[in-house]
Amino acid sequence: MTELERLTITLTAELAETIKWAVNDGDYASASEVIREALRDWKLRRELRHEELATLKADIDQALAQVAAGQLGEFNTDRIVERARKLLAARKRSG
Repeated sequence: MTELERLTITLTAELAETIKWAVNDGDYASASEVIREALRDWKLRRELRHEELATLKADIDQALAQVAAGQLGEFNTDRIVERARKLLAARKRSG
């Protein structure tokens, strides 16, 4: 069984009302359930962001190694911008 630890948090009135609304509307059984789901979502987004940054760093490291080795290719800003737009759109869709 998962060990539980009690924490006390302070929220703005707006966030507290949002939690109460979600519970009163029947979407959640308790305020704790709302907070647990929010933290799971936050953790997932954070992990995805770290993965994206690690991928970007690997791409940069590879490009720098290619430059150092004299392996220069065509620099296509349109392709770079399009890739960035796709990544941004995917991030917006995932929340």
